[in-house]
Amino acid sequence: MEVSSATHRLWANCLKVIQDNIPEAAFRTWFLPIVPLSYENKIFTIQVPSQFFYEYLEDKFFELLKNTLYREIGVDTILQYRILMENTTNTVVDYRGDIKPSTMDKVSSRTTNKISNPFQKVVHDDFDSQLNPKYTFGNFFEGESNKLARTVGDTICKNPGKTAFNPLFVHGASGVGKTHLCHAIGMCIKEQHPEKRVLYVSAHLFKVQYADAGRYNTTNDFINFYQGIDVLIIDDIHELAGIEKTQNTLFHIFNHLHQNNKQLILTCDKSPSELKGVEERLLTRFRWGLTTKIDNPDKELRLRILRNKILNDGLSIPNDVVEYIAENVTDNARDLEGIIVSIMAHSLVYNKEIDLPLARRVIGQAIKKMEAKKITVNVIESIVCDFYNIKNDLIHTASRKRQIVQARQVTMYLSKSYTDMSLAQIGSMIGKKNHATVLHACKTVKEQMEVDKIFREEIEEIEKKLKN
Repeated sequence: MEVSSATHRLWANCLKVIQDNIPEAAFRTWFLPIVPLSYENKIFTIQVPSQFFYEYLEDKFFELLKNTLYREIGVDTILQYRILMENTTNTVVDYRGDIKPSTMDKVSSRTTNKISNPFQKVVHDDFDSQLNPKYTFGNFFEGESNKLARTVGDTICKNPGKTAFNPLFVHGASGVGKTHLCHAIGMCIKEQHPEKRVLYVSAHLFKVQYADAGRYNTTNDFINFYQGIDVLIIDDIHELAGIEKTQNTLFHIFNHLHQNNKQLILTCDKSPSELKGVEERLLTRFRWGLTTKIDNPDKELRLRILRNKILNDGLSIPNDVVEYIAENVTDNARDLEGIIVSIMAHSLVYNKEIDLPLARRVIGQAIKKMEAKKITVNVIESIVCDFYNIKNDLIHTASRKRQIVQARQVTMYLSKSYTDMSLAQIGSMIGKKNHATVLHACKTVKEQMEVDKIFREEIEEIEKKLKN
């Protein structure tokens, strides 16, 4: 492909700005390998060596790239990547507007006709299942931890909605492969039954869509859309905890689909019996089919996951390092892949050979971070109640005693600060309160901390206990 001198000149100007703003080693590692390809219709296309390379650029240098493009080319510039190893332009990032890395648009060339409005009437050929084609049974490796879930998934693919496994309720800790399995089942059903409408949706998106439907008076369209699905996959169903109206709508959609032999697949971080803040009539329906847990992968499965990641990314990592990672990173597949990325980044940025000392250092740092993240509402509740010397169950009562109210509010405040749970979920777990009560508690604690030094020191002391 012939590249114009104007394109080269634009990119050279960008490189000068970038070089002035980052260390020389990082510039050589992450920007010199980039090849400018074209600049047409306000789209600037660059070529990068691999998917890993692209993801690292987006994670670490998003703002720098955006600001440089704005300055040297124009504020309406769209940066488009071509990933060399895949030989296809598969990612487009539009920098127009103040877009953060976590919410920026990444549009595959195969999905430019994606339907963003779930109430929009569409012909079957235009229906977007929201499935990720990179998650298949081909790279969902079987082990003792997931054997039942995978086997059942295979069975569902052959005859969706008409087996004893409807609904399929899969639960387990974060990162063990629940989402991968969902996409794999969905992709398999689409291949074997192309006439069926398969939809993957996160519970978070489902509740956002429902809220929008209420706001724009299109709730009937919302329900009609979902009742027309043949295979409905809802990920992270626990995110609906405490949200009664959304649960009520899901209840009616669930009933309609199940009665019409449509397949339902749900994932959760807990089993139905452990879920709090979800209506019992919904929990009963979750248990109608098969409930199965995916456990943390054993060492043999961890090795297979690692070797597949290394092979697909074209990496070179010594066997003793791979063995060490599999032996020491035991929680889930997501952590395994994250460690590989971290080791590669350390090796490239600091020009270090990939060996056991490097792996030990990176894993040691990562494990500390992982352990620091394991703060739950229950842990916070226990530490707060112990600090104020009250029984745990008292903060779940309607008591208005000052000490109990304060402990309840502090627990809510810290739960919002140290967990990823929504206000509604926190409220449902602490006295079955609504999200407005949690919001008020957080505001009260924050305001009191600003004017009461002793109270602020109490909160700091509790936070120390949480982090130790």
